[in-house]
Amino acid sequence: MFRGSMVAMITPMTPTGAVDEAALEALVAFHIENGTDAIIAVGTTGESATLSPAEHVHVVKRIITLAQGKIPVIAGTGSNSTQEAIDLTQEALTLGADACLLVTPYYNKPTQEGLYRHFKSIAEAVAIPQILYNVPGRTVADLLPETVERLAPIANIVGIKEATGNLERAREIMQRCGDQLEVYSGDDATAMELILMGGKGNISVTANVVPALMQKMCKAALSGNRAEAEQLDAQMRALHFTLFVEANPIPVKWALAQMGYGHEEGIRLPLTPLSTQHHETVRQAMRMANVQF
Repeated sequence: MFRGSMVAMITPMTPTGAVDEAALEALVAFHIENGTDAIIAVGTTGESATLSPAEHVHVVKRIITLAQGKIPVIAGTGSNSTQEAIDLTQEALTLGADACLLVTPYYNKPTQEGLYRHFKSIAEAVAIPQILYNVPGRTVADLLPETVERLAPIANIVGIKEATGNLERAREIMQRCGDQLEVYSGDDATAMELILMGGKGNISVTANVVPALMQKMCKAALSGNRAEAEQLDAQMRALHFTLFVEANPIPVKWALAQMGYGHEEGIRLPLTPLSTQHHETVRQAMRMANVQF
């Protein structure tokens, strides 16, 4: 259903922590102009964990309005409360989102049966395309391939963002689910390989900084052009790693601030601005990707 470079977009903020409306508008235009294939609104990178429910809905609504139908908007609506996830997903449908991204429930450590029932309940409650999101490094809960296989026949569960960085895990999901489920990378460092082996795209942090380059790399990989994909990915390689020198989205928000999108102090506690010791490391990675700042 969705293909290519899908940016896990930041939520720009002012130094006081308010949503920076002007920077948000500029960022959506930036991605449209640079060919990004979809915007993920208020996912992990969008600081969903620190936005109030009202702010969460506001930012999703604002991005949909700014996109004007020129680019698909996939709303992050996951929660560790099944009912809250249903409510957010219903709200996203009402607002006009094209799909929803649902992270595995965090903190309360559900069983595989609990994960299955959680996602099944949301899919049955809200008739919108839904993408599962597995990132056990953040949530502790690991959505195993056999559970993904059980969920794949549900019509409006259309894909999974696999953020483990484990290519064998992604391959197993593809083999188990076939055409029933599309697999997307959630790990920039291994995204190219995942797409070349049959994945449909990359839900990307790096694309915040180099949207055109990421879109071209994904397009080359989707067409099976390994040589071109490798050449393009090499330019972003340093960014794939340096944007995680501290917890995401700390480095990427700092990088975007250097480019004029938002403020480097615009991040909410308990996250803090990028430590000074990492500034030059991120700058160097940006230079290697030919970023103008």
